[in-house]
Amino acid sequence: MEQHLAVLPIVLPLLAGAALVLIEDRHHTVKLVINIVATLLLVATGLVLLAGSTSDPARIIAYQIGDWPAPYGIVLVVDRLSALMVALTSVLALGAIIFSAARWHRAGQHFHSLFQLLLMGLNGAFLTGDLFNLFVFFEVMLAASYGLALHGSGRSRVKASLHYIAMNLATSSLFLIGATAIYGVAGTLNMADLAVRIPLLSGSDLALLQTGAAILGIAFLVKAGMWPLGMWLPTTYAAAAPPVAAMFAIMSKVGVYVVMRLTSLLFGEGSGASAHFGDLVLQYGGLATVAFGTVGVLASQGVARIACFSVIVSSGTLLAVIGYENAGVTAGALYYLVSSTLGLSCLFLLVELMERGRSPGDDVLAVTLEAYGDDEDPEHEQEVGVATPGSFAALGVAFACCAILIAGMPPLSGFLGKFAIIHALFGIDGGAGIATGVWVLAGALIVSGLAATVALMRTGINTFWVSLGGSLPAIRWVEITPVVLLLGLGVTLTVYAQPVMDFMQAAATSLHAPGQYTQQVLGDLHNGARP
Repeated sequence: MEQHLAVLPIVLPLLAGAALVLIEDRHHTVKLVINIVATLLLVATGLVLLAGSTSDPARIIAYQIGDWPAPYGIVLVVDRLSALMVALTSVLALGAIIFSAARWHRAGQHFHSLFQLLLMGLNGAFLTGDLFNLFVFFEVMLAASYGLALHGSGRSRVKASLHYIAMNLATSSLFLIGATAIYGVAGTLNMADLAVRIPLLSGSDLALLQTGAAILGIAFLVKAGMWPLGMWLPTTYAAAAPPVAAMFAIMSKVGVYVVMRLTSLLFGEGSGASAHFGDLVLQYGGLATVAFGTVGVLASQGVARIACFSVIVSSGTLLAVIGYENAGVTAGALYYLVSSTLGLSCLFLLVELMERGRSPGDDVLAVTLEAYGDDEDPEHEQEVGVATPGSFAALGVAFACCAILIAGMPPLSGFLGKFAIIHALFGIDGGAGIATGVWVLAGALIVSGLAATVALMRTGINTFWVSLGGSLPAIRWVEITPVVLLLGLGVTLTVYAQPVMDFMQAAATSLHAPGQYTQQVLGDLHNGARP
């Protein structure tokens, strides 16, 4: 029974999405309840898979669809990394769907079906064990994201979505070209089988395989948002509805996940002449992405734009770290990935709450009457404090916590993730002769955090430390609850930092020593019993 849990994160949203299509959109409440129940079941499944991989470090589930053995059949693989990503996706989905219950799920057609199909594509991409089905799940994910990006209509949303669709259609073509080139040389698209065959290639076959891998890498890096391939990201994410943007935060990590998986599996130490293929591109490209995102964060005025460029900074950090192919550095990167994704999704949800009821010149909240100035003589004026509505006080605290999380400031998990990365970078090769690139990357992480602190502090002051004017819009509990949920998980990462880092270290160690992965997927074929 435990083996069949591997396919449930794909089958469950598929069935839920198909059932929701059959229900008319005027039955909003019924569709919402089904969506929430399906997502709760998905959260439970993700947590069970995560708990199973935690209790048994050597546990890898290779689920063969139709009982066809790999590499001839479709295989789903659950290890620590894929279980972590499925659990993270399901938790973010729960927060997004609860937030949408306030009004966004009624703003367009087939929101609930598209939402579940998006989850199906995301989970499939994390669990699949071959490149062909990775393409299939990518397309399911992208097709659903096209509809969700347009959800809520509006001129700016339609314009940004059309650019997003055009970019991803071109990316899909690159994906097919790259996968075709790899199959033509290696004769397989199963990831574990590729890990066994690639070290045996040489000459023109090796050159063609690396060309296909480079084309495939471009497709993944576009999705991850690497500069200059990610120029589409800020406009698209900023225009999306808040719950959709919150889910898009994990979509950018799909590209990062695939690059991390394939780099360690196909081009690691045991890959012969292909070892460390593309590492320098990831290192320099990641640094350039961090620099671009940092400038964008400082230049942005709205909360949504700051969140978008923070996504780019997060992706750039992870891509640069992947290029070092070190288990300790990867462990810190995984911790940072979870922390930054939670913070970014939370910030996208806060965007609407912070901007609600505001127009140019309007104020939302004040600390004292002095905030908007009075011409009366201060000697004869009695200072009177302005009462802060409880909901907006909670909103201010949530934004402050979110800003600390994203900027990587102590004491929350964002700081711990960056610290773990920098500590591991300086420990490469025993700390002897630290490379210039390591110093540059460490400096970029610190500067990007400082830039996020400045930008978010400026935004917080302009939003919360202003005069009290007009009527204050209400904030519903279904809108603040997912924010508290995501921030609570960020705090949990901080409180239980040691056991979480132990898990990340084990996941990174397994990732960089893929022998167990290939053995579990291929079985006897790994030992040479290949027809």
